[in-house]
Amino acid sequence: MSASYLLRRFSTKPPSRFHRNLLSSSFSMDLPPVLSRNALIRPYSSTTSNHRTIFNNIRRFISPCFRQSKILPNWVSEKTRSNSVSVRGFSTSVETITGDKSFERIHVQSSLNSNPLVIERIHKDEETVGEPVSRVEVNEIRSGEVREESEAEKEAWRILEDAVVRYCGSPVGTVAANDPGDKLPLNYDQVFIRDFVPSALAFLLKGEGDIVRNFLLHTLQLQSWEKTVDCYSPGQGLMPASFKVRTVALDENTAEEVLDPDFGESAIGRVAPVDSGLWWIILLRAYGKITGDFSLQERIDVQTGIKLIMNLCLADGFDMFPTLLVTDGSCMIDRRMGIHGHPLEIQSLFYSALRCSREMLSVNDSSKNLVRAINNRLSALSFHIREYYWVDIKKINEIYRYKTEEYSTDATNKFNIYPEQIPPWLMDWIPEQGGYLLGNLQPAHMDFRFFTLGNFWSVVSSLSTPKQNEAILNLIEAKWDDIIGNMPLKICYPALEYDDWRIITGSDPKNTPWSYHNSGSWPTLLWQFTLACMKMGRPELAEKALALAEKRLMADRWPEYYDTRSGKFIGKQSRLYQTWTVAGFLTSKLLLANPEMASLLFWEEDYELLDICVCGLSKSGRKKCSRIAAKTQILVR
Repeated sequence: MSASYLLRRFSTKPPSRFHRNLLSSSFSMDLPPVLSRNALIRPYSSTTSNHRTIFNNIRRFISPCFRQSKILPNWVSEKTRSNSVSVRGFSTSVETITGDKSFERIHVQSSLNSNPLVIERIHKDEETVGEPVSRVEVNEIRSGEVREESEAEKEAWRILEDAVVRYCGSPVGTVAANDPGDKLPLNYDQVFIRDFVPSALAFLLKGEGDIVRNFLLHTLQLQSWEKTVDCYSPGQGLMPASFKVRTVALDENTAEEVLDPDFGESAIGRVAPVDSGLWWIILLRAYGKITGDFSLQERIDVQTGIKLIMNLCLADGFDMFPTLLVTDGSCMIDRRMGIHGHPLEIQSLFYSALRCSREMLSVNDSSKNLVRAINNRLSALSFHIREYYWVDIKKINEIYRYKTEEYSTDATNKFNIYPEQIPPWLMDWIPEQGGYLLGNLQPAHMDFRFFTLGNFWSVVSSLSTPKQNEAILNLIEAKWDDIIGNMPLKICYPALEYDDWRIITGSDPKNTPWSYHNSGSWPTLLWQFTLACMKMGRPELAEKALALAEKRLMADRWPEYYDTRSGKFIGKQSRLYQTWTVAGFLTSKLLLANPEMASLLFWEEDYELLDICVCGLSKSGRKKCSRIAAKTQILVR
């Protein structure tokens, strides 16, 4: 059996340099994700026939289509011997441990290194990709009468089911858009991680979990691929932005299906998708909560995938803040829009992923340090966002009176914000009883735009305080015409115009004022708004917005986004039959009809975090830290 072949499940490409180097060293516990895929390896004895059985089994899960083609990728040189299988200089021995019924060890030994690589098999009965999933049927735990679907819902389900992508016969996701009139789909015919989340929730809430399980496992396999742009490779925990199922011809008569991921090397601007790994973790938790199948998140390969994402996010750097530092275009707003730095959307997803990881990670000797780091970051991040990102009329007045150039650990204006940065529109726009979280915060810079996804997800995850959550929904209600308008919901408010548009976007013709990411209206945001409203006990706001959308979406053929200040027109470059528009609408309907399901998807306030201070200032001799000094300002009901 080829060890390097084991590392490439679905690809016809050779293994990455990282994994080739990995095979020459010995390991104990924290295995990289592909090496720890022991749940897919069945126990065998060390007989000659079983060597062949192991090889065939591995070949099947590398590509299920091998059962049809029975041809290896062209980079593999297969050589079968009576006592061993050797590929690229690696030899394999399989050793049964007498009397050990809980696991077996497979030693993959390099011919250049006598130290064995040990892969621990923990459970003998774990499922492989594509096996039937045992789950709690959602329909069995719903209460109330069956609700009759509207014509819009029926059409939405047909569109969503037509958008399903299959890989070797199994559903693995949904395409971004399925517009029959689109002659140049670009990458809209791919499965995006962020786009699939509302589709996944719709399927889960309907009781169909197999597609979500397959999606989570296949994207996890892609995490280990080699990712290179101009000879540089990012961290191993990076998840792809999207993938496409391609058919590759092996010869004149045979072909196989492969997954072709995009980690940003093909994206506009070549930006890595920071939010993909965060959404993957959030969806993994949602899958377990809704289906009751927690065996998936307990698998060693899945545990290792979580660790790699968290290690990438928690890596030490030069930054002085607990927020994630990212470049422009690294999330849903994937074009230049002036969100580089510490955008709220990334911070709210990061906070959610941290809380999900803390719930799902098995605490043992190999993970205890990571769990400790997660707890520390959760505490620091929640304080930082609540204290420094929050703006209401009182805070704006405080900023208006800021003194600048303060040099002190007790400075009020810690980020040296100049009062002249307060935009004129904000003075009259902010309501008396509302508030929101800033779009971005950096030294000498506050982005006062209202970013919808970041604020909604802060409510859902309890990144903001209960009182702040109420104020965010109060602001939505007070500024309904601006943020909801004729079609919910503005991705941000207000638009960049005139010189700001030219300088900040680089005169982007797609992000013109009140279009696309520059304050366009995106119906897919409905499901996040619905979840936030249901958490705060205000579902009537979501119902009102949903009813507004339902009047137009079906007639307008489910556009990706809408243009103009009020969202009156279909976007000038908007794709039709956009999958996450359809899925956002369906998920909102299902959440409102099943409040007990919705309650599984949001987080309540974690009061323990408020008492944790990790700054360690007691060792430095200082009398107090800024957290303690400002703790009375943290609003907790």
